[in-house]
Amino acid sequence: MIEIPYSGTLNITDEGLDFRSIVQANAELSQIQDIDILLERILFMARKVVNADAGSIYVRHTATEEGEADDKLFIKYAQNDTLQKSLPPGQKQLYSQFSVPMDDKSISGYCASTKKMINISDMYNIPDDTPYTFNSSFDKLAGYKTTSSLTFPLVSEERLLGVIQVINRMDKQGSVIPFSNEDELVLTNFAANATSAMQRAYITRAMILRMIKMSELRDPAETGTHVNRVAGYAVEIYDRWAYKKKIPYAERVNFRDILRIGAMLHDVGKVAISDAILKKPGRFTPQEFNIMKGHTLYGASLFSNPMSPIDKIARDITLTHHEDWDGNGYPGWVDLVTHAPIKVDADGKPLGRKGEEIPLAGRIVAIADVFDALSSKRVYKDAWSEEQVLDEMRKLSGTKFDPELVDIFFDILPVIRHTSKLYSEEH
Repeated sequence: MIEIPYSGTLNITDEGLDFRSIVQANAELSQIQDIDILLERILFMARKVVNADAGSIYVRHTATEEGEADDKLFIKYAQNDTLQKSLPPGQKQLYSQFSVPMDDKSISGYCASTKKMINISDMYNIPDDTPYTFNSSFDKLAGYKTTSSLTFPLVSEERLLGVIQVINRMDKQGSVIPFSNEDELVLTNFAANATSAMQRAYITRAMILRMIKMSELRDPAETGTHVNRVAGYAVEIYDRWAYKKKIPYAERVNFRDILRIGAMLHDVGKVAISDAILKKPGRFTPQEFNIMKGHTLYGASLFSNPMSPIDKIARDITLTHHEDWDGNGYPGWVDLVTHAPIKVDADGKPLGRKGEEIPLAGRIVAIADVFDALSSKRVYKDAWSEEQVLDEMRKLSGTKFDPELVDIFFDILPVIRHTSKLYSEEH
């Protein structure tokens, strides 16, 4: 067992290391802008550069995540290739949600509190004189044996951002072997680049949450947990859709990144709606509802001159997440600048977008937003039961919602439930 103090970036040129893959991994991380998508990729890449079968990534909550203690690590993602292979194709592995105190009782807690890398060759034979122990209950629950592990901190300017633990280094024959000194050097280098990417992504998330906080000051329903759930559901629906459509993996990663950010901004246009309407504790009158519909246009107008893929997808989502599959939604075909109809019906009213006229991102967020709204308490209603919500989602398939995406929603319902717990109001 080896403990190594955390240090900065290293230039790794050893011929025994796949330097090209490390450079490619670092380049990809620098392009990801959403922190949740980034953390998932960081864990995946950390495992792949050292050929680890499994692993977990924990984060220390920051000022952008309000109300959480700053002395605990919270698990964000867990991955396990062996367990994943036992699942049906396309199905995601779920994992337990828990926190770990930043103390010397657990391996990840000790790593966090000391900012030291910990290399353990046999988790079931840790020397008695070490302060930390291995909790084997997760192995028993999953039917998996953790043998070798390498746990390392993610540190930026002396501040701990999180901890990664990679598990069971595999050799070419598929046997578990200990992590080597070279693996330690590779992951030390990788950690330095990962933390830089995390800092950038946290800044992006903070800016988005400030925009959402502006909406929350006007609309009590527009909370950080609500938009995180909607964004989380949207990404999961897209993932399964992209898998079924055989979308290339690189394209999937890029779209997931911007989709999550755009989905969080779906109702940002509500800042332009008066408090008398937003905070009304009952149903809207027809006139009030027509005013409320304007939030789609106000939101889209913020991105009417898109300068980036995020701007474009945010515009699409804010504008079309209330369009209906059958064409009876709003705002329909309307000019973003003048709000004048572009296509009209016999009465001169804007024609609604229908079917695949509605961008994919808008169709996905429509499902995610309605599901969360029905499942949540509002000033004008109590939360519906899950049975009521799911019945309503089925009824709206083919009218309000894209029926193919509704089928996908029900296919991944366990993942949807998992995401809901991950971003619950109490978490």
